[in-house]
Amino acid sequence: MTTKATPSNEPVGRLLDWLGLRQGRNNPAAGRPAPPDGGGTRDLAQLARHQLIGTIMAFLVDNDLDVSPANLLLAHGAFSGMNPPLARQITARSQSPEGITQQWLNELSEQNSAPADHADLDRLMTRLETNLESFHAHAKEARSVTSDYGTELEQHVDDLEQLQKTGRIVSSLADLAKVMLERTRKAEDHMRKSEDEAKALRRSLERAKRDAELDFLTGLPNRRAFEILLERHYKEARAACEPLSVAFCDIDEFKKVNDLHGHEAGDRVIKAIADTLARISDDRCHVARHGGEEFVMLFRGLTPTQAAQRLDEAREGLAERRLINRKTDEPFGQITFSGGVADVFGYGETRGALKAADDALYRAKAGGRNRIELAEPN
Repeated sequence: MTTKATPSNEPVGRLLDWLGLRQGRNNPAAGRPAPPDGGGTRDLAQLARHQLIGTIMAFLVDNDLDVSPANLLLAHGAFSGMNPPLARQITARSQSPEGITQQWLNELSEQNSAPADHADLDRLMTRLETNLESFHAHAKEARSVTSDYGTELEQHVDDLEQLQKTGRIVSSLADLAKVMLERTRKAEDHMRKSEDEAKALRRSLERAKRDAELDFLTGLPNRRAFEILLERHYKEARAACEPLSVAFCDIDEFKKVNDLHGHEAGDRVIKAIADTLARISDDRCHVARHGGEEFVMLFRGLTPTQAAQRLDEAREGLAERRLINRKTDEPFGQITFSGGVADVFGYGETRGALKAADDALYRAKAGGRNRIELAEPN
């Protein structure tokens, strides 16, 4: 297939350049360096990029998919470790009789377009906050000016009224000054009200920011908040030479709960798991809802083995409980979860550690569920 440099496919070409997939016109291998032999951190990073490129190319070619920006971004998110749930969806689909098709991938692309909304929200919040700060400053300055003007004008009015022989002109000036004084006082009052409204709007904006980082169902931080938290603890733990572990947890056979008891009962099961994981969290252990029936945890100061032990204790405690659907008095049966734990500093970057933890979770599911697996060393 030959790709011409036209305006319609130029965005695809730029994305191919970014991923390292663009080939030379005369020599397919032109401009592409050979994969490094793995000597040092930089060579390992280059090798990882070459492996990622090969995986993406194989995915598109083997499934006869279009080389489009949407397909490339989906493939990059799945195989780079940026979006573990997406990777599992693609893996499950590839093993199904239907296989990977362009139509299915288009539907998947629409489902995974939500993160862009977060970026829009961030930009909107930033713009609104900037406008608020500017308005607040101008309101305060204008109120100060009108107050000073009103005070000075009031003094002049007093001086004019004390004059007994100024005549009709001065009398008219005094009346005019009184009117202007009343107007400035009203303007000052309006500016004070506007300043109060700006403060109230700022408080609303702060609440909106908090709500944007919370999961509505469980009250836990959501995926967006966890990613911010992970980057902060990654930098702090690296500087302090502290261990840092990450874990993925997933409710076992959750679909059966929804099918047998309904989605409302399924929501109560999700809350129960969230409460179980929240009980083992503290200032150095954080839990968030990653999406659906999946949770993600961060353990500061714990090795993967120590983190897995702590998570396993929570798993055993939950497995011993017998939950009942209080609305129907029907038992849910045994509710369990599986988990995968990885060393954040064992993979060069946080995305690699998240993917490793997700792979370990997948092995725990395949190995019988209701268990915790450690990620394989990089």
